[in-house]
Order: sequence, then structure tokens, then C-alpha cells
Amino acid sequence: MNSGKTVFSQIMDYLPLHEFRNCVKRYQGDYKVKTFSCHDQFLCMAFAQLTHRESLRDIEACLRSMQNKLYHMGIRGGVSRNTLAHANERRDWRIFADFAQVLIQQARTLYADEEFGVELEQTVYALDTTTIDLCLALFPWAKFQRWKAAIKLHTAMDLRGSIPTVIKITDAKKYDLCLLDELLPEAGSFYIMDRGYLDFFRLYTLNLFRSYFVIRAKSNLQFRRIYSRPIDWDCGLRCDQTIVLTGINSSRYYPDHLRRVRFFDADNDRHLTFLTNNFILPPALIAELYKCRWQIELFFRWIKQHLRIKSFYGTSENAVKTQITSGADGPLPGVVSLLRSVPGRV
Repeated sequence: MNSGKTVFSQIMDYLPLHEFRNCVKRYQGDYKVKTFSCHDQFLCMAFAQLTHRESLRDIEACLRSMQNKLYHMGIRGGVSRNTLAHANERRDWRIFADFAQVLIQQARTLYADEEFGVELEQTVYALDTTTIDLCLALFPWAKFQRWKAAIKLHTAMDLRGSIPTVIKITDAKKYDLCLLDELLPEAGSFYIMDRGYLDFFRLYTLNLFRSYFVIRAKSNLQFRRIYSRPIDWDCGLRCDQTIVLTGINSSRYYPDHLRRVRFFDADNDRHLTFLTNNFILPPALIAELYKCRWQIELFFRWIKQHLRIKSFYGTSENAVKTQITSGADGPLPGVVSLLRSVPGRV
């Protein structure tokens, strides 16, 4: 008979519990709690994500069937459907969001020197948004369209290690640009974005912080060419220009020069135009940086395939955010990243 730790307990051993207690204390998560603590709640939610439980009743039945092993898994309180539902609805979801940031910082340290396809010393972030559809009858607070509800996950991901560093959960009516308002720009870092983030006022803010951006330009961009650099047509490049914006609003919001790089994607037979405030990197590297943005699309596909964020254990806003923050945007990807860095582990 195996008397050692369960696999679940070995995984949870990588969690810094003192940091989790600090997060709980910050939001008074265990205030007047006698049996089912925030730590028990987190372990139950992590177990549900890792084992793909379908509902609260499924979580209860699975854990109660192995009642004598709950203590060895770290769960001290009794597990019941009503208790877990009440905890998800009442306890502040920011407890798990803050704990996610702790694990994210640990994982980023481990992958600080990892390559991601481009030889670049600076930190590179990819920004994008994914939409999660909900039932309007069950989630009326997330109304999106007349017969539809949805929420958005606005994400900034460090391409080294494919680790999400910022996730903002909003209703689906919010524009993608709201993520730029949540960022604390890092000087020297690169921010790779699609056309949905093209806002020259916010881009100029990144420029003032000495951060670099690479973003796709729209077809109706109004500009005047200042200078053209020589290019290598064999690499797919079509132009490398220094431009100034001439639109009424764009020229006022972004008064400095920009770099315009046009690239032909032979694989998809289309032309792509990029704007950046970096005038040092080779133009082919600018196009390669934007290609690396696809990693965030793979991350969204991974969490939708492997984590339960399409169906939820509760219908309140707090319950939905608790389920997402305790699984998709930090703790579980963070633990997976930590495990990948330890030879011979899971």
C-alpha cells in the first residue's frame, strides 16, 4: 500500500502557502470561517480543474468517495456542494488573482533566459483578447447582445515561457484597448499587438515610457513619408520607411516619427504593414516579432481545451471570476511552468 504523498499533494507543494495566506489576510477571506477555509476552497477548485469535474455535485461526489484521503491532499474542511458554492459566490475573487501574480513572478524568473524564436535580449509581450460565451438567462450581468452574454479575457503574455502577466476580466462590450490602460509600461520592452489596439494616444504613452511597440497598421492610415531605407526583397520586405502621421487626430495624438515596415507573407499570399517606434532593429526582425504574437493565440486555445472556463460552477460574477483566476490566468499555468523547470518531475 502506497503511504507516500498523492500526486495532487506533490503538485500543490510547489505553491508558496505563506504568500497565499497573505492574500487571504489582505481581503479577510477567512473572516468568521470555522471549517471550510480559503485554502480548502482553492484546493477544491484546483482539483476540479485538473480532473475536469463537470459540476459542483461532481466535485462533491468525487472528493467524498475518497474521504479518508482528503487530509493527505491538504483539504481540512468538509467538502459539500452548498459550502463550495457559497464560498465561490461570497469570497473575494481577488484573493486568487493576487496569488496568481505571485506564481507568475516565480515562473517568469525561471524562464527569463528562454528563447522564443527571436534573438532579442529585451522582454517581449504579446497582447490580445479572447471572448468566452455565456448563457444570458444564467448570466444576466454579462449581457453582450440581445440574446447573448459573454465576457472577455484581456491578456498580456510574456513570450519567454508563454506566461500571462496581466489578465483583465470584463464584459464583452469592453474594447480591447482597455488593456493598454492597465499596463505599467516597462522601458525597453516590446509590446506586440494586432490592429484592434491601434490608438495613437495610448501608443504615444508607451513611447513616452521608452517602451517599444509593433502593431499592424490599418489600410486607411494617413501619413507622409520622410525617408526610405534600402531593403532586401528576397526576404519578403517591400518597404522600410520613416513616416509622420497626417490625420487630424492621429497627428495630434502621435506627433513623433514612426517607422513603417511592409512585408509580403508568401505562405498566406498577403501584404502586412507594421508600425513601430523602434528604428534600430532590422526590418525583417520587426516582421518576425509580429509572427511570434501567435503564441498568445496558442495560449488561449490551450486554456479553452484543458481548463474549465467554458462552463462554470456558479452563475454570479464573483463565482465566474473565482473560477477563472484560480485556474486559467495564473495558479495552474504557473504551477505547470514551475514543474516544467524541474528535471524528472511531472
